[in-house]
Amino acid sequence: MTDHVGSATTDTATSGVWANPWVALRPGDDAAAHARRVSRAHDTFVGALGERRIDHVRSVVRDSWLRSLHRGVDPDVVDQPGLLTGVDLEQYRAGHPMGLIRPVVRKLLVDDGADAGLLVAISDERGRLLWVEGDHGARDRALTMNFVEGADWSEDAVGTNAPGTALALDHSVQIFGAEHFNRTVHEWSCSAGPVHDPISGRILGAIDITGGPRVAAPEVLQLVRATVAAAEAELRLHLITSPHLFPSPSARVETFGAGRPTVHLDGRRTTLSQRHAEILLILADRPEGLTSDQLAVLLDEAELDSVTIRAEMSRLRKVLGPEHLGSRPYRLLTEFVTDVAEVRAALGRGDTAGAVRRYSGPVLPGSDAPGVQEIRDDLRTRVQAALLRDGDEQLLARWTSSVHGRDDIAAWTAYLSTLDPVSPQFTQVKAKLDRLDGQLAT
Repeated sequence: MTDHVGSATTDTATSGVWANPWVALRPGDDAAAHARRVSRAHDTFVGALGERRIDHVRSVVRDSWLRSLHRGVDPDVVDQPGLLTGVDLEQYRAGHPMGLIRPVVRKLLVDDGADAGLLVAISDERGRLLWVEGDHGARDRALTMNFVEGADWSEDAVGTNAPGTALALDHSVQIFGAEHFNRTVHEWSCSAGPVHDPISGRILGAIDITGGPRVAAPEVLQLVRATVAAAEAELRLHLITSPHLFPSPSARVETFGAGRPTVHLDGRRTTLSQRHAEILLILADRPEGLTSDQLAVLLDEAELDSVTIRAEMSRLRKVLGPEHLGSRPYRLLTEFVTDVAEVRAALGRGDTAGAVRRYSGPVLPGSDAPGVQEIRDDLRTRVQAALLRDGDEQLLARWTSSVHGRDDIAAWTAYLSTLDPVSPQFTQVKAKLDRLDGQLAT
């Protein structure tokens, strides 16, 4: 399957023009000199907290840096508080369809790269590394940046990196040295591409090659794309012989706005209690699953006891059906698509208009669950950041007239800057902004 996002034909920077912005190094580039230029650009960007005028950096990278900055990613530490290990990791990846392509990936990439200083990683659709194989020395060095099986290498967790950015943009991409948002990763380069379900087209995960500067050569990205094509052909074969291995998304959770949260499941629409909606949203956001203690912390500041958690999960299992909800750890056995995930996906594609259109109200506005509050605040921050970055007059008008943006001073200020100072609309928006400033001052 081809990449879903159309690539730009040019990407202009002070250092020249990238005919293919997804490739890190062009033929004839001096890798060492380019590394120094990108490193200086990274230092300028991080030091200036997001200066927009950054030379010598592809737009794909610059946009990813901005996303990383707005999401609060640490540029100096790769922390993995949610590292999946042991039995939990084994159970999770044993049931993941990316396991079906592992033999193909090993044959095409791992076997020949085991002694070449390269690592080959297979991730799930959210950037969690399921398998990391290859050169033993490289694996040992990668421990220092937590590039290990079970780690979350999404853009949200680590910032700009090939597997995470490939998943965020649904496009194969290379990240060279200091193009990584996190300085811990600046000694590495990587090439990755997303793998898709052969029927639905949804992203199942990513294949990544990580190593030294030579991994940023154009032919390495071609190799990754060829491996992705072979992997998707393998998945089509499995689909013919074992269609049950590809369950189609049959569940959707609606959490936006003041109405009652609902779940659409197996052709039925069911109204959910707030607690059940909280659990479904949190579990959909953490497909690897949660222990009862972890779930308790995310549901209540007072940390619910295990008996209460078990009782709630038992009641939810009766609502959904036992085939949809697993235990030890608690996890969803069916793909539940949430309205939150749909807005995130639109933002990841750069579709700010689509995100604003889908974002019809706050996430479970009546919920005080810490896990829900985190999701709610993060989503609003992401949408607002995209609006301010794009500076689109119509989208800002829509946002400032919505429940999300009616008191958003930053958005009102951005909206005012798009208007003709002699227009009646400018006067009205200026008056609104003055009232907000006055309320803030009192």
